[in-house]
Amino acid sequence: MADQLTNLFPFWLLLIGAIALRWPQIFIGLNQGNLPVLILTLIMLGMGLTLSLDDFRRVGRLPRAVLTGFCAQYLIMPFLGWAIAAALRLPPALAVGLILVGTCPGGTASNLITYIARADVALSVVMTLASTLAAVVMTPVLTQFLAGAYVPVNGWLLFAQTLQVVILPVAIGVALNRWAPRLVRQVLPIAPLLSVVGICLICAATFSANAEAILQQGRQMLLGVFLLHSLGFALGWCFAKLCGYSQAIARTIAIEVGMQNSGLAIILARQAFPLLPLAAAVGAISGVMHSLIGSFLAVIWRSQVQRQPEATSPHNSLTM
Repeated sequence: MADQLTNLFPFWLLLIGAIALRWPQIFIGLNQGNLPVLILTLIMLGMGLTLSLDDFRRVGRLPRAVLTGFCAQYLIMPFLGWAIAAALRLPPALAVGLILVGTCPGGTASNLITYIARADVALSVVMTLASTLAAVVMTPVLTQFLAGAYVPVNGWLLFAQTLQVVILPVAIGVALNRWAPRLVRQVLPIAPLLSVVGICLICAATFSANAEAILQQGRQMLLGVFLLHSLGFALGWCFAKLCGYSQAIARTIAIEVGMQNSGLAIILARQAFPLLPLAAAVGAISGVMHSLIGSFLAVIWRSQVQRQPEATSPHNSLTM
């Protein structure tokens, strides 16, 4: 049942987003204190629980594919965010939010979408790990470079925040996996579902805090976010195919590029740009959008694999 509920991730995001916009008072309490930061920290801890030292060694065994995905992640999405913001002439808050989403690493939801698409889940997990670890440097540097034309960006603050909510919880999770395996085995079956609940709560908090502004400027945000993720999926696939990879790997890279860690984008926007609340709202809409596009593509690709099973050789050992 936990797996079935987890697979409905896009539905839960849509449902809770609609409720938060219609009745924002229900979730407004989630914005108090550092609760959203705590929730994201627990989500990243859950990701760390699924990782072992062997997963880090696998990065070295898949250097070319991981490097391709890494380059696609940090070349395509950040500059797409900047280009779309400039082309649509978005106001500073929306532009910064879109750029920040683009500079964030791949999200753990990409592993689930890769599994549904019957692509290469093992590669997806390694790519998520690589981009997440690199985010502590890449996200602050790229955000400062690309968003600095809109507002002042404190790169060191972003660095410290990314370190706090990404690297430290993942490291603790890996340590628990190594030194308390029995406890980890008890938690793992529900960890993906808890991550889904956590992301939904973070998005609900952001929607409720900015409900009126989102409803007023929703069209611009939806268009910008839709272009960012749809082009991210498309260019990620094209990039992989130009590098000569199979359909399974190309789809994996496309999913990893197109799906960002929107929860991280929300938290960083809330902390680094408190005077631009709509920047965090862009991240919340991003979480819904990339899940919907990714799920749609996954169903199409899965049906193609079922019709032509010999065309690809996916690895469906799902790790969240």
